Amino acid sequence: MSHGLRRRFWLQSILGSVTGIVTSLTLVWHDWIEAVFRIEPDRGNGSAEWLVVVILLVFSAAFGVSARLESHRARLAWRVGPDISAMNTITNSDG
Repeated sequence: MSHGLRRRFWLQSILGSVTGIVTSLTLVWHDWIEAVFRIEPDRGNGSAEWLVVVILLVFSAAFGVSARLESHRARLAWRVGPDISAMNTITNSDG
């Protein structure tokens, strides 16, 4: 059901997927930051990797929730019809 989905939904879905993949990569391969960037921000104790995991999990969850809300908005607009979209535009431009 891609009818009515805005670019925002697709952007949030892609960013959520990418952050989820990088989170999984960090959980499986702890030293990827050192290998890719050739730096050791935590001097090898692993705290930087756990910080990356926590931050990426928060971003993944935020992108996922945002994409779900956008999907729900599109589904509601599709059920009600074009009048609700016009009404939202008028309401949003007032404030």
